[in-house]
Formats: sequence, C-alpha cells, structure tokens
Amino acid sequence: MFSFLKKNSPEIADTKSGSSWLAQLKSGLARTGGQLTGLFSRGGKIDDDLYEELETILISADVGLNATQSLLADLRHQVKELRLTDAAQLKEALAHSLLKLLKPLAQPLQATEKVKTHKPFVIMMVGVNGAGKTTSIGKLAKYLQGQGLSVMLAAGDTFRAAAREQLLAWGERNNVTVIAQQGGDAAAVIYDAVQSAQARNIDVVLADTAGRLTTQAHLMEEIKKVKRVIAKVLPGAPHEVMLVLDANTGQNALSQVKAFDQALGVTGLILTKLDGTAKGGVVAAIAHSNHGRAHPIPVRFIGVGEGLDDLRPFVAEEFVAALLGMDE
Repeated sequence: MFSFLKKNSPEIADTKSGSSWLAQLKSGLARTGGQLTGLFSRGGKIDDDLYEELETILISADVGLNATQSLLADLRHQVKELRLTDAAQLKEALAHSLLKLLKPLAQPLQATEKVKTHKPFVIMMVGVNGAGKTTSIGKLAKYLQGQGLSVMLAAGDTFRAAAREQLLAWGERNNVTVIAQQGGDAAAVIYDAVQSAQARNIDVVLADTAGRLTTQAHLMEEIKKVKRVIAKVLPGAPHEVMLVLDANTGQNALSQVKAFDQALGVTGLILTKLDGTAKGGVVAAIAHSNHGRAHPIPVRFIGVGEGLDDLRPFVAEEFVAALLGMDE
C-alpha cells in the first residue's frame, strides 16, 4: 500500500463500490500497468539502463517526450535526495512524480454548486468524430441525476441521424427529456432546449454537438456560432465547454485540446475508452501541456466501459494507482 492510497485518504472511499471501480480502472490500464510492474519487480540497482527502459515504456504509453523527460528529471532528483538504490523503490518515487503532475487536473465539476448561480447550468459537449460524446452525455446525465439534479438533453448533432436516435435512447434509459428535430440547425436545437429548460425549471442542459476534425475550418466556425447562439438565449452560457477525448488517440489528443480551446475556451475534459486498449499516459501529456497556465484545463471525468455507471470523476490518486498497476 503506497502512502497516498491509505484508507484514511479523503480522495479514495473505503467502499465496495470504490474498490470495484479502482479494480475496473486498473484493468482498463493493464497494458501500461503490466509493463511498469514488470520493470520494477525485477529489482536490481537504479542505473542508466533502468532509466532508459522506463523512458521507453512511458513514451510508448503516450506520456509524450516532454512529459517523460520532466518525470525522469523529477525521479532523478528524488533518487538523489532520498538516496534510493533499488529499482523497486523507484516505483513509489514515480507514483509521487505522477501524482504531483496530475493533481492539478483533478477538479470536480461541482454541478450542484453551479446550479445555485446558473440555472439551467448549460454544458456544451464537443469533440472529434467517434470520441464518445453522445455516450458520455448519457452517462453524465445518470451521474448528475444521482446528485439530485434534473437534466435535459439537446440533440445538437444534426449531421448524423444515428446520433439523434442514440441520444433519444439514452434519454429513455435515464428518463429525461430530449429536445431534437430531424435535420435543421444545431444552434436552433440547443436554443430551443435552453428555452425549454428555463420554462420547465430544469437544472442542467447537456448539449450534444456534431463531431468535427480540428482541420475542418468551416465546421470549427460553425461550432463557434453554436456557442454564440447559446449565449444569446442565456447570457453567460454555456457555463461549461466539455471536450471529449478518446484515450486511444494518444498524442493527437494534445492537438485536439489546443484547437478546441482556441475556438471555444474549453473548461473541462472527459477521457473515454480506458477499456484495456488505451495506454492512459496521455493524461500526463495533457497535464504537462497545462504547466504554466493560470487556469489548467481539468480532466472532469474518465470512462472505462459502456455501462451507465462507467463514467466517474477523475481522481489523480486512483489513476496513478491504476496506471502503475499498484495493489489496493
């Protein structure tokens, strides 16, 4: 048991559900966790060969070159300061280096508090094609309902009929209203949804949008228009611009964050598909790219499966434990 995973830690609940979630997350990140466990369990001395192997694993796990070099520099500092000599000791040192890097990203959404000052609290969901926006909306609706909030969905992905049908299905599963229309303008659909939420005293509006590549300039301009229209019907909205990232895209996630942030002012991230195929290290790359920002873009949620409850708030301690294949 590593020091930051003690049962009295406020970040990790000592519950059966908390334990099973950590096990599920660990399974989702087993690809990287297994490599690191294998490296550190061999024992032996800490030398350049060990650092080189660790560097290879981290880069292949989508941590990225810059973040990897930063982590290795911090590790070397810890080894010197704490006089570490054995490879097994390096695992806990890496855990603390990662935790220090990822902790600033762990900022919960706090929707209940936001609703007190912004009602409806409008969350605009954006991302590239196939990132998992619509599925994440369904799961997020369930999560928000669990906090006692009423939710309405806006089917703003008017490019894909399947997206509208998918969102309607999620609405039925969660027993929430979905505002949709066949074809039409995305901004108009979301405009109607916000007005309807105001009339019905709904707490949260989750607005779906069509997936778009960051290189599609006309579509990026279109989504800026959607945001402007939302602000017209409800000044100050959207209150959260949530970028959904597929964990399997690796370093491409960094360019997506940069492009969508420049266009829309991203306020939070959802990392999806941490289901065993993803390597997970891209979170560290995102954290490193946030370094020096006055307001780092937080990872609000991570998703590990297709179930309604498979979207949870990002907790740095849990993620590091899973990424390193550490025992609970």
